[in-house]
Amino acid sequence: MAAVNNNVKNYAGSRGAQLASYLINDCFGISSFFILVFLAVAGLKLMRVRIVRLWKWFIGCTLLLVWFSVFFGFALMDHYQDSFIYLGGMHGYNVSRWLVSQVGVPGVWMILLITAVCFFIYVSARTVIWLRKLFALSFLKRQKKEEEKVAATEGTQEFTTSQPQEVEFNLKRTYKQTPPPAPVMDIQAEEPKEESPVNEPEPDEELPSADEGEGVTMVFEPTVADTVTPAPQDELPGEDEPGFQVETAATEEEYQGPEQEPYNPMKDLENYRFPTIDLMKHFENDDPTIDMDEQNANKDRIINTLRSFGIEISTIKATVGPTVTLYEITPEQGVRISKIRGLEDDIALSLSADGIRIIAPIPGKGTIGIEVPNKNPKIVSGQSVIGSKKFQESKFDLPIVLGKTITNEVFMFDLCKMPHVLVAGATGQGKSVGLNAIITSLLYKKHPAELKFVLVDPKKVEFSIYSVIENHFLAKLPDGGEPIITDVTKVVQTLNSVCVEMDTRYDLLKMAHVRNVKEYNEKFINRRLNPEKGHKFMPYIVVVIDEFGDLIMTAGKEVELPIARIAQLARAVGIHMIIATQRPTTNIITGTIKANFPARIAFRVSAMMDSRTILDRPGANRLIGKGDMLFLQGADPVRVQCAFIDTPEVEEITKFIARQQSYPTPFFLPEYVTEDSGSEVGDIDMGRLDPLFEDAARLVVIHQQGSTSLIQRKFAIGYNRAGRIMDQLEKAGIVGPTQGSKARDVLCIDENDLEMRLNNLQ
Repeated sequence: MAAVNNNVKNYAGSRGAQLASYLINDCFGISSFFILVFLAVAGLKLMRVRIVRLWKWFIGCTLLLVWFSVFFGFALMDHYQDSFIYLGGMHGYNVSRWLVSQVGVPGVWMILLITAVCFFIYVSARTVIWLRKLFALSFLKRQKKEEEKVAATEGTQEFTTSQPQEVEFNLKRTYKQTPPPAPVMDIQAEEPKEESPVNEPEPDEELPSADEGEGVTMVFEPTVADTVTPAPQDELPGEDEPGFQVETAATEEEYQGPEQEPYNPMKDLENYRFPTIDLMKHFENDDPTIDMDEQNANKDRIINTLRSFGIEISTIKATVGPTVTLYEITPEQGVRISKIRGLEDDIALSLSADGIRIIAPIPGKGTIGIEVPNKNPKIVSGQSVIGSKKFQESKFDLPIVLGKTITNEVFMFDLCKMPHVLVAGATGQGKSVGLNAIITSLLYKKHPAELKFVLVDPKKVEFSIYSVIENHFLAKLPDGGEPIITDVTKVVQTLNSVCVEMDTRYDLLKMAHVRNVKEYNEKFINRRLNPEKGHKFMPYIVVVIDEFGDLIMTAGKEVELPIARIAQLARAVGIHMIIATQRPTTNIITGTIKANFPARIAFRVSAMMDSRTILDRPGANRLIGKGDMLFLQGADPVRVQCAFIDTPEVEEITKFIARQQSYPTPFFLPEYVTEDSGSEVGDIDMGRLDPLFEDAARLVVIHQQGSTSLIQRKFAIGYNRAGRIMDQLEKAGIVGPTQGSKARDVLCIDENDLEMRLNNLQ
C-alpha cells in the first residue's frame, strides 16, 4: 500500500512528477517545453499532416531551449533560494553564474542580445533589412524629407519665376555587356593566321534567348556592345496655341471593395509549397566534356572531304554541345555556298555519322555550320535545366524550359508570347518526354490558383500520372468523370466548353475595358472590379493534346473547328494550346492548324516531306533522335537537346503536390449544350420534384439567370442532379428552353410571380 499511496498529486503520477522535476529544476527550466514542441512537429511530419524541415525545427528548438534557460537563470538569479520551481533550471543558473564571473552582468546582457539577434537572422533574412533601417534612422530621415517637401511646396506657392523654361538634352552612353559567347575551339586548316577579332552580333531578341554559357570553350572572346540612349526630351507647348481640355471617355465605375488591401488569389492555398529540385534525378555524365582526339579527327575529315571536291577553307571552329558538335567553317573567296550544301551526304559518309546537318550560312555570321553528332552524347537532365539560375529567376508569365542548345545554354521561352505550340515527330523520338518537360516547367513555377491544365490523352496512359493533382491544377467538365480526357466524345465537349469559357472571358474583358487577361487580373487584384457583376480572377488555362492525329481520324471537323477557334482567339484571355502528333502529314497538320500555331517543335521524322510539313523547310529528317529537336518561332529554327524527365521523376513531383492541401473540387469548365441535345421535358414527372426544387427556383429568379452551373455551384450538388432540377424548372414554366451555350431565359419576373406558379403546382 505504501507503493500505491505515495501522496503524489500529479496528473501524470509519480513518474510524471519525477520527470517534470528533473526537466524543470535539474535541467533547463520551463524552456523544456520546447522539447514537446519539437516532438509534436516531428509527429505531424511522420503522420504527413504538415510538410516541415525537421532539421531546421531541431536546430531552432535547441537554440531556444538553451537561450531561455540561460535567460531565466540569469534574470532570476537572486530569487533561486526563495522558490521551489527554478524557471531557468540548474543548467541556466550554473551557466549564468559562470558567465557573470567571466564577463560581468553587462557582458551577459550583451551576449543574450547578440545571440537573440543572430537567431532572428537565422529564422528570417528580413531581420538584417529591419536592423539596417533601424541603425540608419531611416524613419527620422523620411520624416525630415516630408517636412522639407511640405516647406518646398509652400515656397513654390509664394512666388513664380518669369524666366523661360530650358530643356536640357543629356546624351548618356551606357555600356551593355553581352554574356560571353559559348566556348569554341579554333582550328586552323593549314597554318595559324593572325586575324583581328570581330565582335559577333547579339542574338535576335525575338527568339527565346539562351542562358549564360555553361558551355565548353577552347577559345573565348567576350564582346561589348555600346548603345547610346538619349534622355527623354520634354515637349514644350507653343505660346500661341489655344488651350483645350480633354475629357476621358465614360467608363465603368470602379468598384471599391469593403477591404482596402489587394485581393490575394492564393489565399485559399496560402501554405502551398512549390516542388523542390531534389525530387528530380541527378545524372553523373551530364557535365560537358571534350574528346580532343574525336574533334581533331572530325576536323581533318571535313577538311579533306571539302578539299577533294576543290573547296578550300580558311578557318574552322568547333563548339561542343551535349549531343552535337557545331563546326563553323569559313570558305575561301569564290566558293559557292550551294556547292557545300550539296556535299551533305559525302561529309556524312567521311565522318561515319548518322544525320549531319549543314546550315549555310549561319544567320548573323559569315560562316557555314556543320552539325555532327557526338560519339558519346551526354544526358541533359531535368534537374540541370529546371534548377538553372535562368529558369529560377525568370519573370515570364508562363515559363517553359525545354533543354540545352548546341552551346550548352539553357533554352526557355514564354508560352504567353508563342502563344500556341505544335509538337510533331516520329514515334519514339521524344514527344512524350518533351510534353512532360513543358508541364513540369509550369508546375515548378506557377501556383494552383494561377494555372489550370486540360489534358487530352487518347492513348490513355501518357498523362495518367497527373491525375493525382486533379484538385490542384486540372480543369474538366462539371459532370464528373476522369480528370484526364480520353474519350473522343468527351474531347469534343471539353474543347467546345473551353470555347464557351473563352467567350465568357472576352465578355468580362469588355466590361472591364481591358485588352488581355494580365491587365484584367491586375485590375481585379487591386479591387477595381465588382465581383457581384460576374467578375472573377482568371487563371491561365493550358490545353495539352497528345496524339492529335488520332483525334482527327476519329472525330474530324468536330475537333478541328474548336481547336482553330481557340488558336485564333484565346491568346488574349489566357488560354493556350499545345498539340502533339506522330503523323506530320498534310491531312493532319492542315493549313488552318499551321497558320494558328506559329511556334513549332519538330523531333526526328523519317522523310524530308514531313519536315517541310512541320517547319516549312528540311532539317528535321537530319536529327539524331532521343530528344534532339528543332524549335521554330520566327525566321530560323534553333537546335535543342530536350531535357530528359523520366516517369518516376514526374510521379515524385505530382505526389509532392498531391500531399498538400488542395481545392475541394477541380476547376469546372462551363457547361456546353448543343442545339440538338435538348432534353425531353414532357417525360418529367412533376409529382416527384427534387427536394431542392423550390430553393433552386428562388435562386434562379433572384439572379435572373437560368444556368445549371449556378445551381450546381450554390447547392454543391452534382451536374446530373442540377440538370434534372433545371428540366423540372423548364416543365414548370419558370425557365425557358435551352439556347445552346447561353443561359436559359427566366420566365418569372419576380418572387411574387414565382409563388403563384409554385402554388399552382401544388
